[in-house]
Amino acid sequence: MKKWSVVIILGLAQFVMVLDGTVMNVSISTVVEDLSTTVSAMQAAITFYTLTMAAVMLLGAKLGDVWGRRRAFVIGSCVYALGSLITAFSPNVQLLFLGWSIIEGLGAVLVIPAIAALVADNYEGRARISAYAIIGAVSGAAVAAGPLIGGFVTTYFSWRYVFVAEVVIMAVVVIFARVITDSTARQHVRIDVLSVLLSAVGLVFVVFGMLQSKTWGWVIPQASPEIGGVPIAPLGISLTAWFMVVGAALVYLFIRRQQTLVRQGRSPLVHVEMFSIRQLRSGLSVLGAQYAVTAGLFFMVPVYLQMTLGLDALQTGIKIFPLSVSLILFSIVGTMLSRLWAPRLIVRVGQLILVLSAFLLLGSVTPELRSGLFATGMFLAGAALGLLASQLGNVNMSSVSEKETSEVGGLQGVFQNLGSSLGTALIGSILIGALSTSFAAGVSSSELPAEAKATVAEETQGGVTVVPAASVEEIGQEAGLSADESRTLAEIYSDSQLSSLRVAFFGLILISIVSLAFSRGIPTEIAGRKRTKDRVTGDIE
Repeated sequence: MKKWSVVIILGLAQFVMVLDGTVMNVSISTVVEDLSTTVSAMQAAITFYTLTMAAVMLLGAKLGDVWGRRRAFVIGSCVYALGSLITAFSPNVQLLFLGWSIIEGLGAVLVIPAIAALVADNYEGRARISAYAIIGAVSGAAVAAGPLIGGFVTTYFSWRYVFVAEVVIMAVVVIFARVITDSTARQHVRIDVLSVLLSAVGLVFVVFGMLQSKTWGWVIPQASPEIGGVPIAPLGISLTAWFMVVGAALVYLFIRRQQTLVRQGRSPLVHVEMFSIRQLRSGLSVLGAQYAVTAGLFFMVPVYLQMTLGLDALQTGIKIFPLSVSLILFSIVGTMLSRLWAPRLIVRVGQLILVLSAFLLLGSVTPELRSGLFATGMFLAGAALGLLASQLGNVNMSSVSEKETSEVGGLQGVFQNLGSSLGTALIGSILIGALSTSFAAGVSSSELPAEAKATVAEETQGGVTVVPAASVEEIGQEAGLSADESRTLAEIYSDSQLSSLRVAFFGLILISIVSLAFSRGIPTEIAGRKRTKDRVTGDIE
């Protein structure tokens, strides 16, 4: 029993880590109403939840090496439970941001790297491959079950109960964590604070700039923040571009700092020379792209189903259910195929299916929803994500020695969460930016009176927010438009929502296609077969 009790405990923690974001996505319209906030504010909260983890994940992995991986796992679980408790009782979006986006994120950066490393500590050979596959399948199950769990609980009870349940589950994890073996010796190293700051601030700047592009504009300034009535746009360039450039520069300095620490014989936050391992580089890149697509999909689909079509949280979860079924099924299928097919073949089949699913979902976005096409697209998306989840964990971990597994676990967490935050920020910003452009063009070309157009322009000068399409007519009347003008405005807004969703889905297609180039370094040998591998290039001989 003890053989699999460890992966059960680690799997429970992994389930909660992944479940969290999907629940919030599917409950987005209810949370917006409950906390009297906006979809844009929730986009920021969702983005910063994963960004917090991405920004300090390397620190979390390093603390696991210093404190011991099981101890870091337990401390992280306790911090995460505290954040869940604060989120459950949050009266406004600010406290939700603190509890969910920050405190839960900080707990997760200790838990996630420890999960990957503790699997390596407790299992060997085929059992290790199976354990990683189970963790991947659990992640898939959480992504799949999240919409149903969140939809049911939100519709019939309250979204807050989900976070109360998380507190209970993490308490169980902490109580039974003693069955986990931590055989890796603790490292006595000094953590470089400058490295932590460079990596964290750099990533935050890049993602925050991207997040604000919908308001500030990408390069040409739009609604720039002001100081004393003067717009802030250095040299006539949007702050979005400046944030991203400065963030990229800080990440570059972080890399140089790690190289300097190694030359001085000091312990870096991450050994950047590991990125010269072709297998690891490819595995992490595909992982990041996979999570970017997943996050973008789970942000857009609930917005479409709830804000455009008017479905509730449970109905949204049911519409996403085909993805739930196929994700779990193909996580298992992928594990079975690994005995017959090389990891690269399985990964590339998954990537191609993901591209196809994105095209089908794009075609399903209509005022009435093409249910059959949508269900097929969601099923294929789940199949693709399941195949990828079944392979990438072992691809990454098997590229390094056991001593380096904790560090690679941290890198996996960085790429997972950076991909998620970039996916939510980029796709969300494309969606909201396209909505503003399309709505403004629709109003301008409409037959609305000039006075009505002026009223709409004045009310939306700071940008167009995502609201339920059914509520636009009432909003128009409250702004002083006549009943006929308000109906026309509602039609324009509904058309604009659909147009912006199509643009965002096209963005997902591009990400899916680009990710195909990342899989070139995935192993071409079936796992378990005897082979020799070049440590630097990852090439099979």
